[in-house]
Amino acid sequence: MAYNLFVDSDVVIDFFTDREPYANPASELFELNEQGNVKLYLSAVSINNIYYIIRRFLGNKKTLDVIEALTEMTEIVGTTKAEIIQALKNDFSDYKDSIQYSSALTIKNLDAIITRNVKDYKNSSIAVMTPLNFLKMKDREES
Repeated sequence: MAYNLFVDSDVVIDFFTDREPYANPASELFELNEQGNVKLYLSAVSINNIYYIIRRFLGNKKTLDVIEALTEMTEIVGTTKAEIIQALKNDFSDYKDSIQYSSALTIKNLDAIITRNVKDYKNSSIAVMTPLNFLKMKDREES
């Protein structure tokens, strides 16, 4: 069974910057995506944040290569006026995460939101878990 996962930008940044101790679970998610066991989704708004942070680690040229690779590895969902307005109505303390959540709501058959900031999504109607918790759950379900 392929899982449909919305990935928050922190997980992507962990993967591309090899941020410890978070890099290995993030890397496993991207490996599962490459194998076709999961399908990763990102919001278009995340791309700006990912670029801004990764550029400090890798420089402009390598970061643009990362962004290009992301467009090939993931499905990128738009963030329209509707999602911005919905984000204003969500009961989230962090508006950026509220926008991410509103974008995730547009994905059919989404299984989970994957983030390190689980507490910021406490009012989510979609399952929310860290990369490590998702991997543990997946292993349990498959054994």
